Amino acid sequence: MRDWILHVDLDQFIAAVELLRHPELRGKPVVVGGSGDPTQPRTVAATATYEAREYGIHSGMPLRTALKRCPDAIFLPSDPPAYEAASARVMAVLREFPVLVEIWGWDEAFLGATTDDPETLAAAIQHAVHARTQLTCSVGIGDNKHQAKLASGLAKPAGIHRLTSDNWAETMNDRPTHALWGIGAKTAKKLAGLGLHTVAQLAAADPAHLARHFGPTNGPWYRYLALGKGEAEVVTTPWIARGHSRETTFRHDLTDKADIAHHVAALATQVAHDADKAGRQVARVSVKVRFTPFLTRTRQSKLATPTTDPATIEQAALTILDRYDLTRPVRLLGVAVDYTLPPRDDQPTLEALE
Repeated sequence: MRDWILHVDLDQFIAAVELLRHPELRGKPVVVGGSGDPTQPRTVAATATYEAREYGIHSGMPLRTALKRCPDAIFLPSDPPAYEAASARVMAVLREFPVLVEIWGWDEAFLGATTDDPETLAAAIQHAVHARTQLTCSVGIGDNKHQAKLASGLAKPAGIHRLTSDNWAETMNDRPTHALWGIGAKTAKKLAGLGLHTVAQLAAADPAHLARHFGPTNGPWYRYLALGKGEAEVVTTPWIARGHSRETTFRHDLTDKADIAHHVAALATQVAHDADKAGRQVARVSVKVRFTPFLTRTRQSKLATPTTDPATIEQAALTILDRYDLTRPVRLLGVAVDYTLPPRDDQPTLEALE
């Protein structure tokens, strides 16, 4: 018996939930996002079925681009409440097993387990999830979260894969650095500029050399990842948000200052209600403005006194907006708030919020 980390990742989750509601669409290229109308500007895909992905469609892609790549694709509107409900059912199934459960979003969770046969446990989890929810999942097994996360990706779809220190080098050494969890395309490009193209090359790099180019924390951390290291603790306490944000992308650019102020005020009111519902007080307000074509600026201000008063938060947002030069057309507006830490003593429990 020993400790393991399992990563449960639901396969094409949002699309899978939609296919349960529309079984006639199985086997077809389906794209979910926005209102489901790919002709509307500035709407993006939330997810796509594997059949749609064969055309190069992926999450975050503009729906118009997805339509060009696959004119026969079927577009469905996004329905977050349905996905939240489906996710809750899956997480309830996971909690029935003798494991620690750390939820990372709608479609994934890390499990801490003590067993002599993690593959059998993973298979039992897959079976239970499918039997209770009709959703499939891939399960990665590792010594730490980093390994387990990568392993579930190697297991897709609906498979089980073990990636540990024993087979790390064999599996990962020849892969590009962006295959590591935590290294994106931009960082990989910078690493390549230093002659570090593969995981093996990064693992063999001098930590001091990396620190000079990426900073004393990030540089050595990238090498740490390349060695297959990572956090091995599963945290079961509910995650507490440090803030809330609301934003809107407009179908047509805004040019009237009064109209812009009206939308900012409405967004500020929404985040104020979010804060009050969460039982948190707002300490800082930020306003984001994205000008045409894609210039984004964010400005913020600290409140004199933490509050959840909508009028105070709205006025703070409008005051910040006055610091912008609104002579360019605006395509997106956003308002965000940062909470005081720790939360108020009267913060509701998770059960109360549900």
